[in-house]
Amino acid sequence: MKEQLIALEQEALAAIAEACDLQSLEDLRVRFLGKKGAVTAILKQMGGLSPEERPKIGQFANALSEKLTAALGVRRTALEAEALDKQLAEEKLDITIPGKREAVGKQHVMKKTLDEALDIFIGMGFSVAEGPEVELSANVFDKLGTPEGHPSRDWGDTFYFDRESQYVLRTHTSAVQVRVMENQKPPIRVVSPGRVYRKDEVDATHSPMFHQIEGLVVDKGITMADLKGTLNALVGQLYGQETKTRFRPHHFPFTEPSCEVDCRCFKCRGKGCPMCKGEGWIELLGSGMVHPNVLRVCGIDPDVYSGFAFGIGLDRMTMMRYNISDLRLIFENDLRFLRQF
Repeated sequence: MKEQLIALEQEALAAIAEACDLQSLEDLRVRFLGKKGAVTAILKQMGGLSPEERPKIGQFANALSEKLTAALGVRRTALEAEALDKQLAEEKLDITIPGKREAVGKQHVMKKTLDEALDIFIGMGFSVAEGPEVELSANVFDKLGTPEGHPSRDWGDTFYFDRESQYVLRTHTSAVQVRVMENQKPPIRVVSPGRVYRKDEVDATHSPMFHQIEGLVVDKGITMADLKGTLNALVGQLYGQETKTRFRPHHFPFTEPSCEVDCRCFKCRGKGCPMCKGEGWIELLGSGMVHPNVLRVCGIDPDVYSGFAFGIGLDRMTMMRYNISDLRLIFENDLRFLRQF
């Protein structure tokens, strides 16, 4: 039996040394040292030995088991190291190769212009007020001096939800000013940005949906000088302190007196070019002193308070800010265009 154990030892050690992977090594462990393994099978024959031989064979078998267990451990360590080296070689990352640049989104050019303008207004003490795009027609028209039948109402009195509805897509964010005056006592100093809707045809400078920033100041002693100073400060910070402005008399039902504000063409510097249609000036916004009737309708005493209001087309402001020649480019979402900004 001892000869059998010696032969088994030689066979097992040779097989362990040649094991090529961990699964093969595990199969050898089961084959030689398992409950039904070769060593166990030989030990089951000890019943036929004399009492003097049994302890000797038992000691030899135990020593053989320990030797094989140690050999298995050594080989397992070697195979694990080989497997790790292989994995590292296969998963090697060449850090000298430039990585792929991930596409990172950024602000839309319109949002950039809006944030710049709001920063300027907030720096002048304004707060931001917002309101619904689906608005009561009374807030859009009637309370702003344009009741039904008023000539200036024709260009905006369009996008109703049904014939008898009192709700309309707002044509300007002046409706937000009405809401502010009805719910806040003077002093008031707010700007109201947002989308507005009109029946304009789509072309290089018009769209049935566009954006506005409207401002309102109501307090004691507010004059036209305050309006001009505020707008000149805005234009100077947006387009440069050297930019000239021009105030032209105009008419708006909700302001009196009213004026249009132009700025000198930034492309030709007032000499005349296709962008300014040869005039040297580009229309920027409409403004004026809040009409006393508007203040009165909103619950503010015009004998005590006065104010000014203005409305700027954010789309046109963006075009002038970034020298964009066609309004449609801003909304077409062509990444080749948007990446420029």
